[in-house]
Amino acid sequence: MSSLFDCGDEAQLLAGMRHARQAIARGELIVMPTDTVYGIAADAFTPAAVQRLLDAKGRGRDQPPPVLVSGQSALAALVEEVPEPVQRLVDELWPGGLTIVLPAQPSLSWDLGDTLGTVAVRMPDQRVALELLAETGPLAVSSANLTGKSAAVSAEQARAMLGDSVSVYLDGGTSETGIPSTIIDATTLVHRRADDADEPRVRILREGAVTRRRLESILGDLLEPRLRPADAADGTA
Repeated sequence: MSSLFDCGDEAQLLAGMRHARQAIARGELIVMPTDTVYGIAADAFTPAAVQRLLDAKGRGRDQPPPVLVSGQSALAALVEEVPEPVQRLVDELWPGGLTIVLPAQPSLSWDLGDTLGTVAVRMPDQRVALELLAETGPLAVSSANLTGKSAAVSAEQARAMLGDSVSVYLDGGTSETGIPSTIIDATTLVHRRADDADEPRVRILREGAVTRRRLESILGDLLEPRLRPADAADGTA
């Protein structure tokens, strides 16, 4: 039986955080507020917990969850390298709605799914989430919804979809924007093929909370140009 805690009530917040930490330690799932939408979370370093998260959403291993962290030091520990342009993005836009895909640190013992050696990392701009992450360490977090449904913007919406597959729901009120994070792929800044004549570029995989214009203001020509309609129509990448 799952429990829901109102994070606007100090006593419930303290109890909810304690129960959430305990659930994570047991390899169970929690739902927590973020600055974008509600997320369903599991210990990133417990493969069975990550699989439980994928199963709860009805998602396959080909859609591995991103990892939320409490700060830049955690990013550096999870990825192979933080290139200078990515450091600029992090300095300007974290905490916030930007998820960055980079090659994962090869020495890490985890299994997020079929990641092809990468990891998507974000630092949320939300007090409850950051406090929990500081205590639990990195969490595998995906939007709190069933695959194919809209992302939950409240704990009750998440509970209606996920039910008792989640042990603890932390209710931080309705999400302010309900706009998911922007996801960028910066892997070519670290790994570039020897036969690749093109300059490495950062590619937007999903535009969301952080606009293309904002990314352009920081990255300049390093940001891959937007596809022309004709390119999109014939499948050109």
